[in-house]
Amino acid sequence: MAFVKKQVTETVSEDERKQNRDCADLLVGLADANATTRRWAARDLVDCPGSATALVERLKIESEPSVREVILTSLTKLGDPSAIVGLVECLRSEDAALRNEVVEAMKQLPDDVAPIMQALLNDADPDVRIFTVNVLESLCHPDVEAWLIEVIDHDAHVNVCATAVDLLGEVGTQAAAAALTRLKARFGDDPYIQFAADLALKRINED
Repeated sequence: MAFVKKQVTETVSEDERKQNRDCADLLVGLADANATTRRWAARDLVDCPGSATALVERLKIESEPSVREVILTSLTKLGDPSAIVGLVECLRSEDAALRNEVVEAMKQLPDDVAPIMQALLNDADPDVRIFTVNVLESLCHPDVEAWLIEVIDHDAHVNVCATAVDLLGEVGTQAAAAALTRLKARFGDDPYIQFAADLALKRINED
């Protein structure tokens, strides 16, 4: 009986939420002191054109994980340029959890992030380049291997190359073999690069 009562209460709450909820109200709700109100506002703002900027600004300061999750879901559904730019900005956050959440969100937007992937892989911040390679891990895009080859051929930061070579060990083909050999020569004194590149080459040659 208690379970039935709870269901009715939640249904009424959602009905009330949908009444008189224009975009202006939702923007106000996004800054409400109550996390539930913010969560509903973040969910419903997906239907409001131009709401990505407000969602990103809230994401940068939101401390409630459940609200952040809904904001990220709304941003991935929007997938417009403002949403993509905002997600990229969050890659520079000092909040490690937020950065990881943003990486996962960007993985859901292969066609939207593909046009900016080259710029991100050449970002001045090596941490951003590493996060970008992490995005590539689950990005279903035909250029993933080519992007990774370019990283291991040209990136001067060993940690960026190490992240890229790890992924090439999973997705690389014979097209990456020569670049992996060049990487071994470029970082001849780095034991991890040697190990990871050899492992990637072994897997490629066995396929």
